[in-house]
Amino acid sequence: MTTKYLTIYNTLVEQMKSGQILPRTLLPSENELAEQFDTSRETIRKALNLLSQHGYIQKVRGKGSIVIDINKFDFPISGLVSFKELADKLNRSHRTIVNELSLIKPDHFIRNQLQLTLKDQVWKVIRTREIGGEKIILDKDYLNKKFVPEITTEISEDSIYSYLENELNLTISFAKKEIVVEEPTDEDRSLLDLEGYHNVVVIKSHVYLDDASLFQYTESRHRPDKFRFVDFARRSH
Repeated sequence: MTTKYLTIYNTLVEQMKSGQILPRTLLPSENELAEQFDTSRETIRKALNLLSQHGYIQKVRGKGSIVIDINKFDFPISGLVSFKELADKLNRSHRTIVNELSLIKPDHFIRNQLQLTLKDQVWKVIRTREIGGEKIILDKDYLNKKFVPEITTEISEDSIYSYLENELNLTISFAKKEIVVEEPTDEDRSLLDLEGYHNVVVIKSHVYLDDASLFQYTESRHRPDKFRFVDFARRSH
């Protein structure tokens, strides 16, 4: 026999999954839920605790229980996956907006990231990634012109990695990645749909070819509610 609080938990989960209860909304108060389900506040509290433990709600002191968006996209940390490859797997409508494409003399920071000299040039590509009508990723790519002599807006709108591998015959091999949480910049707020969000998750990647040549530095800036960053780990003995 299913206990009352589990029945309430399952009912609320189903309502969240079906869209009857929307993400980022407040659940009714404990008193209101107790009246709705004809039970005690203690039973409601047990159901809410279970919802919190399973990642369906976030309890906020003084406000109540806020519903978390459960429709998050799995972003593989350890893999080297292009946005187009990721979006195609999600089977969701998607679009890439090229905000900037220019050949520049890199500043001190980018020179250090790509181990460049003062004479080197890089392609700077700023792109907003839209999934399901929401602008949720800002990609800032810097590619060494030595390895990528030419690039176009059309290529940047489609897939740079596909172009590098299939047209330039480069073999992209591995990347060193760092994940940090930062406050949004003015650029983030201008190019992403960030209303109500006070942080972005940033994946900083140094990407290498098969001969260990460092050719790309990327900052991929994600809206925090839309992604789970997943990895597979094996313990070595």
